[in-house]
Amino acid sequence: MKKMLVLFSLLVIASLALTACGGGGQTSNDLLTIIKERGYVIASTDPNYMPQSGMNPEGKRPADTKCPSDTFTAAEMQGFDVAVAAEVGKRLGVETCFATPDWDVVTAGSWADKWDMSVGSMTVKPPRPDFLYFSTPYYAPTAVVGVPADSTLTSIDELAGQSVCVATSTTYLDWINNALDLNPDDIYAMPPEGIKIVELPTDQECPQALAAGRTEFVAYVTSITVVESNIAGGLPVKQLGGAVFKEKNAIAIDKASSFDTAAFVKAVDDAVKAMHADGTLSALSIEWFGSDLTQDLVE
Repeated sequence: MKKMLVLFSLLVIASLALTACGGGGQTSNDLLTIIKERGYVIASTDPNYMPQSGMNPEGKRPADTKCPSDTFTAAEMQGFDVAVAAEVGKRLGVETCFATPDWDVVTAGSWADKWDMSVGSMTVKPPRPDFLYFSTPYYAPTAVVGVPADSTLTSIDELAGQSVCVATSTTYLDWINNALDLNPDDIYAMPPEGIKIVELPTDQECPQALAAGRTEFVAYVTSITVVESNIAGGLPVKQLGGAVFKEKNAIAIDKASSFDTAAFVKAVDDAVKAMHADGTLSALSIEWFGSDLTQDLVE
């Protein structure tokens, strides 16, 4: 009887060890293997950042999806980032599912394994590489200033001392704070002095606030893709002056993952490089932005 109890105890310990490694037969600590076994990869992205990403009002969740119930399927979302993430998943041989956490949570790293990668137009800039792995950049838009269509401002210099809206934890906020750590060749204009910052959670909330009649700021800084989509969508805004900097955006993966991410990082980067080489990224950029923002990014 004592031997049987010992054997039973060992079996229980072994079972608990397997559960700790992922359960359900999951014994690998390699993230790419885990993703392939479960049949889906989870990408974080912004639900209010069109034309990069947003909810698809006509999208329906497929009945045969493998995506967890607390994530969205590619059919339920739309935009350039969504299409890029879906294509990366396709090249990995799995379905892409989407999580929509707050942007400042994504850029901070330490995701607690809640999603596998960020495909949300994240610019590669310090200190992000300290806690995130980055793929080869997949596109590089410029940052611009948007103002109400009836604004009398004629140059970016006139923003000195004015209130400007910007999204939290973005390169646009860094630019206003004169803390943008990019290649100097990619910075085209310095911010005027004395700008008063109005922070909102996401980029699109700034023009949406202007359209709703808010008057506590006179301009907003964001991607040219956002301003052009605002204008095309009928929002009463226009671009002020030229581009202020260029941002190279890449897919990010958490360095603090509890899994071994080496193979996954390489597979994602290989997918991005292949999408550059075969013209997929160019085609998606033209589809969603009307221009190719993907050139000269592969070293």
